[in-house]
Amino acid sequence: MKFRLGALALAATLWLLAVSAQAQKAESADFVVAVVNSEPITNSEVRSALLRVTAQLKAAEQPVPSLDDLRRGVLERLISDHAQLQLAAEYGIRVDDAAVDLAEQNLARQSQLDVAGLRQRMAKDGLSSDAVRKQLREQITLSRLREREVDARVRISDTDVDRALAEQQAANTDPLAQEINLAQLLVAVPEKADASLVAQLQAQAQALLVRARSGEDFATLVRQYSDADRSKAGEFGLRRADRYAPAFVQATQNVAVGAVSDLVRTGAGFHLLKVLERRAPSSLSKSVQQTRARHILLRTGAELSAFAASAKLAAIRQSIVSGKTDFATAARANSQDGSAAQGGDLGWANPGMYVPEFEEVMNSLKEGEISQPVVSRFGVHLIQLTERRRVELNPRDVRELVRNQLREAKLEEAYATWARDVRERAYVELREPPQ
Repeated sequence: MKFRLGALALAATLWLLAVSAQAQKAESADFVVAVVNSEPITNSEVRSALLRVTAQLKAAEQPVPSLDDLRRGVLERLISDHAQLQLAAEYGIRVDDAAVDLAEQNLARQSQLDVAGLRQRMAKDGLSSDAVRKQLREQITLSRLREREVDARVRISDTDVDRALAEQQAANTDPLAQEINLAQLLVAVPEKADASLVAQLQAQAQALLVRARSGEDFATLVRQYSDADRSKAGEFGLRRADRYAPAFVQATQNVAVGAVSDLVRTGAGFHLLKVLERRAPSSLSKSVQQTRARHILLRTGAELSAFAASAKLAAIRQSIVSGKTDFATAARANSQDGSAAQGGDLGWANPGMYVPEFEEVMNSLKEGEISQPVVSRFGVHLIQLTERRRVELNPRDVRELVRNQLREAKLEEAYATWARDVRERAYVELREPPQ
């Protein structure tokens, strides 16, 4: 589970907030359906959440439960959120206006609007800018509370990683990941052979297969009859299965070491394949798609607002796109990041190395494409994706990847336990609707 409020989540928030506004406008009479530690939850809140969840399920093409089941689930989620927000207040967790500004700017950017345009659109849907900012503030508050309370509980030891690697290694039965050593005897078929000659050569190969399976020495048969390389008795040597022809792998994947496969027909002729050795992968192999990008960063603050930084970067982008300058030159002249001297080059990066609001935009770009200005917690960026590649991870990186996977899984479990505990400690009173 990612607790950070990413840019894509913010974009979805725009639509869902509009749905909520419509629900609130449609609700003529309101009443309290639950009280959480003296704080009320109203029927309009439940109706708005019902519409949001229903819309999300339909967008994901998932089945929508019955109204009663969905309402119970939505109410429980609202109770949990209210209890958590109250806990955050007790702990003194505060979200300043700058963090909400950043979230609102990202929401506007994902909607291809400026903040003024975003507020205007939401006003048409009946939702004030204050309501939007309140929703964003609550989302950020919950995120920070979860990071404080849940992240601190999750620790992944080296022993956990070792155990997971061993389990993955044992479960790695992909035939293409195994290492095998095959020996080949080939009965070649001329390119323009007629059906009669093909049948004759097949019969010859079948006879050799019978002899090999009857116990005759395979290496001797190869040296006497094979039309392929005989220098090493037809032996290919130990190699990963994905370096063999797919037909060879398929024919031998269920053949025991020391046994000979059925005849394999290829464009070269009829092959007899003996499995000399088979090994599990010597190490757990994993690959990831790495990304190389460069950026121009303008840091925001009292002297430079996010709006002014975005306008400046938009002008720089136009200058690059029109050919008046190039990205590297513009980065060296303008970027306030340590990468400026390298023309903004950030080097090769594995997934998850950048903050979500940066990485989500970067991943959406094509090679060579330049983004619009991107607001992050560090300032405002202009991003250009330069290359992508898929690489095999070294053993240290594999361990870190497994550690992160274990952490994500434990975070899910720890969060569920923690949220349940917060809910159980809260005083909750459910109320019947007025008659």
